[in-house]
Amino acid sequence: MLQVKGLTKRYGDKLAVDNISLEVKSGQITAFIGHNGAGKTTTLKAIAGIIDFDEGEILVDGKSVKDDNYKVKFNIGYLPDNPDIYETLSGIEYLNFIADVFYVDKNVRKERIETYGRRLQIFSDLNAPISTYSHGMKQKLAILSLLVHKPKLYLFDEPFVGLDPITTHEFKEIMKEVCSEGSAILFSTHVLEVAEKLCSHVIIIKNGKIMGQGEMKAVKGDKSLESLFLELEKSE
Repeated sequence: MLQVKGLTKRYGDKLAVDNISLEVKSGQITAFIGHNGAGKTTTLKAIAGIIDFDEGEILVDGKSVKDDNYKVKFNIGYLPDNPDIYETLSGIEYLNFIADVFYVDKNVRKERIETYGRRLQIFSDLNAPISTYSHGMKQKLAILSLLVHKPKLYLFDEPFVGLDPITTHEFKEIMKEVCSEGSAILFSTHVLEVAEKLCSHVIIIKNGKIMGQGEMKAVKGDKSLESLFLELEKSE
């Protein structure tokens, strides 16, 4: 579903992502972990087609992010760490706007909005202006907006921030469900315990370079993911 080959991104003299390659297949939930400034957000934005990159190739479902950017974006759902939502709209107006952008059938969108809205505990608040939403409610709405159009690849940047325990649990179940239907998920997180329990695969990045990737069990061995991560962070 996702192939990144030799990705390099510079910001002036700073090398943010250094010739990295990674792969996420359909059905996989993959954790993308690393310290602040390791290159996680830059990589996710490059995959989503939000920022350009200097070298390398990114393919989503076989299509190039650079050459087929418009088509690729229809297969991607990107959740930034701080969603920027149109606050002058109500929740339902925003969801219908997103559904229109992705040409989602009206009956299909209605069913998805109600089903996932109830599961994420935001359905009863959708008629209220987004300007009245708390941070957690905006996070739920942003997640719901992705589920409305059901992309093939989900990119989440710290998706659990601001979510209450009940919604967090339900969201993790939804993540498993969409992957069982054939989608793929790549998400960054600092909550290593959640990553270890939820994810089938893991990618570890440090100073813009991949330090390890593959199946969760194979990468961490008999250690906890937290122990492995701390060892890698201490190493030169």
